[in-house]
Amino acid sequence: MTKVRTRFAPSPTGYMHIGGMRSALFAWLWARHNGGEFVLRIDDTDQQRNVAEALQPILDAFRWLGLDWDEGPEVGGPYEPYFQSQRGAIYAEALRRLLEEGKAFRDFDPPEVTQSDREAAENEKRNYLNVRRSLELSDDEVATKLAADEPHVVRLLMPRGEGRVLKINDAILGDVEWNVSEMPDPVLARKDGSPLYNFASVVDDAAMEMTHVIRAQEHLSNLPVQHLIRESLGYDTPVYAHIPFVTAPGSSKKLSKRDANKLRKNPAMKPMFDAADVTFPLLGLDADGDGMHPVAVAWYEAMGYLPEAVFNFLARLGWSLDGETEIMSRETVVENFTLDRVVKAPAAIDPDKLKSFQQHWTGELSLEAKTEGVLPFLTKAGYVAEPVTDETREHVARVLKAMNDRLVVFSDVLKFDEFFVADDRMEYEEKAFRKRVAKEGAADRLRAFRDSLATVEPFDALTTEEAMKSWCESNDVKLGDVIHAVRVATTGKGQGVGMFDALAILGRDRCLARIDRTLDRVG
Repeated sequence: MTKVRTRFAPSPTGYMHIGGMRSALFAWLWARHNGGEFVLRIDDTDQQRNVAEALQPILDAFRWLGLDWDEGPEVGGPYEPYFQSQRGAIYAEALRRLLEEGKAFRDFDPPEVTQSDREAAENEKRNYLNVRRSLELSDDEVATKLAADEPHVVRLLMPRGEGRVLKINDAILGDVEWNVSEMPDPVLARKDGSPLYNFASVVDDAAMEMTHVIRAQEHLSNLPVQHLIRESLGYDTPVYAHIPFVTAPGSSKKLSKRDANKLRKNPAMKPMFDAADVTFPLLGLDADGDGMHPVAVAWYEAMGYLPEAVFNFLARLGWSLDGETEIMSRETVVENFTLDRVVKAPAAIDPDKLKSFQQHWTGELSLEAKTEGVLPFLTKAGYVAEPVTDETREHVARVLKAMNDRLVVFSDVLKFDEFFVADDRMEYEEKAFRKRVAKEGAADRLRAFRDSLATVEPFDALTTEEAMKSWCESNDVKLGDVIHAVRVATTGKGQGVGMFDALAILGRDRCLARIDRTLDRVG
């Protein structure tokens, strides 16, 4: 049996789209499920759109998600090169064959003539078919035009007038068909011989012996042309599988980077943008920068999502094991992935489901792993100095233990800056300060309890809790009239981790210093 070979062929024009990553994942999964090979090929024939530095974010996204490639950039392989811009000689040879065998022709019609033909077809309410004027030229006339370097393109000769209906069985969508006799002759190459997408993709898939072409459904419209190019070149036909696109929540429209700003208004996705608006400035990132939104894979890494969670999320986005199982390890997905379980309808991003995956996989981490995961965020925000000492690691671990399930993504630790900033830099939530400290009698109670807190020994969560309850009982004060004031005074916030855990983490000296600062602020 032929070894399964799949590929993903991105164009380096920007960040890695989350929907594109899902397509790549499915192609990778099918290769891994079958013990086959996965190829990463860079479709960079459009030199005006491609940006050299845009390749690295794509490679970084693959590595972050754990999708290794057997052949491609930085890896090499038997079918090098893996950049289309470096495969010109291969395309030129395929083009030469088509021209010599009369399966393609050079079209010398100027663009304005072609446009006039299009407008005429539109006015007459008929399908546009290019006029094959150049086929009437003799070999000598063609040679003369080439010698004069006249502008032209190379077109594939479609089976016009044959009434041919092309039928292909798609591994996901089932039977699809087109009346190819009513299609215009597609352009294969420009005047300089540089290939267009459909032509280069077919030549490369054949040269690299792809057995399966698994890609986004948006490429389905390219299939009839690509199949006829294959047929004309005598190539074998691979198995095609077109994956329905990814949509925004509550939408039937494909998730697009052009709509990134509009997604801010999507009720389900707005919290994701809001979280980034707070987090990214702390990390020195531009929340409005290119790729800094949930359409891009880089956004999830920047926010501190786990690759295991995003992998699980994308695997379940339009594919299911049994219709019920949600949490799956990488190994489970690879073992069970089949194309017939891919849903035929578009799949919508579900932020709540992503959060549940993230909560699960974060919960699987050891305290040590969580600590190592949050440290880069703390250092980037300037909350922790480098090099990180063992004492600092221990302090961070105590904070995380107190946070418990409040840590969903690694950047969530930044919400608890009260444990990392200097006492004189701690900021107060004004609403909480007015309600819990500035109101009548609150400062007096805080001042009185401060003296009691100064003598607590040992200064741990259990003892400080007992001390506060005892003080309240002795002074006929409700616990709520003290505990909230102490929280605001020591953390600056009205809510957070367990109050007595917070006191223990901060320690006696810092707690007293912050209470004194708070009392000074009250005046």
